[in-house]
Amino acid sequence: MSGCFVRSLTMSHFRSHKVTRLSLDSRPVVLHGANGAGKTNILEAVSLLSPGRGLRRAAAEDFGRHPEALGWKISAEVEVGGQLHELETSAEPGQSRTVRVDGKVRPQIALGHIARIVWLVPAMDRLWLEGAEGRRRFLDRMTMSFVPEHANVVLAYDKAMRERNRLLKDMVRDAHWYQVLERQMGDAGAAIMSNRRRAIERLAQAQAGANTAFPIAKLSVLHPNDDLPDTSDELVALFDEGRTADLRAGRTLAGPHRIDMRGVFTQKDVPAEQCSTGEQKAMLISLVLANARALAEDTGSAPLILLDEVAAHLDSVRRRALYDEICGLGAQAWMTGTGPELFDDLGARAQVFEVFDGNDGSEVRA
Repeated sequence: MSGCFVRSLTMSHFRSHKVTRLSLDSRPVVLHGANGAGKTNILEAVSLLSPGRGLRRAAAEDFGRHPEALGWKISAEVEVGGQLHELETSAEPGQSRTVRVDGKVRPQIALGHIARIVWLVPAMDRLWLEGAEGRRRFLDRMTMSFVPEHANVVLAYDKAMRERNRLLKDMVRDAHWYQVLERQMGDAGAAIMSNRRRAIERLAQAQAGANTAFPIAKLSVLHPNDDLPDTSDELVALFDEGRTADLRAGRTLAGPHRIDMRGVFTQKDVPAEQCSTGEQKAMLISLVLANARALAEDTGSAPLILLDEVAAHLDSVRRRALYDEICGLGAQAWMTGTGPELFDDLGARAQVFEVFDGNDGSEVRA
């Protein structure tokens, strides 16, 4: 199966990189070097070839290299299904991020129809132990990989909800002020629920049919107020009925923005939050691989996979299994680690680069 892969990547005044250029083939990419050398910054640059704020969820003004405070730019040639695309994203100081696809200015969502990208970073290691917000974000990121338009409906829902919350805080009681906003929230919320359900079903199918060394993670969603309706009209009725309680609270208490994602280690029938640290990490890797398999089946092209500092936390058996699965998918996975020995099992199946702190910021050599 063919994959989506980056043929070339250029970073200009991005994070610790003044100017870095990489020429690549379709094999997995290994980036090794000392902590702080700038490895994760390269993965972050690749993550910005998809919609959103990247794997660190940073604002556009945070990407610029210091102390210059100049504009930053990322340019890439990305091949998908034999077709080459030129992608560029950049921002000048004080301005929002812009995107160009094949030389034309496009909205960010256009990237989601070209480069499907999934990732796992160390910040996700406590996903099952921390608040529901991080799990919703994880679920929505996976959902967006299947349905790029999901980003727009989430934005539409959040915008309408913020306006409704302002009315609630100001103690506005006239129903007419709320009805338009609640209809917008109902329409967007129903789409959000449908998209999330579709993503969870696809992940379950991809895990069930896989020959993998990683544990199956069964996902579900739940709402603090028990069952949450999933049609537009029912959601509108929910917002209308809850308005009195929402006025007392000064915010919207029920809706798709309150769901939580639960995970269960299927083989042991144990909730993810009760599993060991190693099991939790393995479940996350399993979900990322399932996401990639499903996307490969649905689109005919394996996505880009970004794995930051994953190899160091796996034993040799699972490390070898991870590399074999990635290569079996035909995916260009970008992986970081402190030493090249972590990737010895890949051999000639990978292209290897050292990232180091040079005289003027991060530098890279093959």
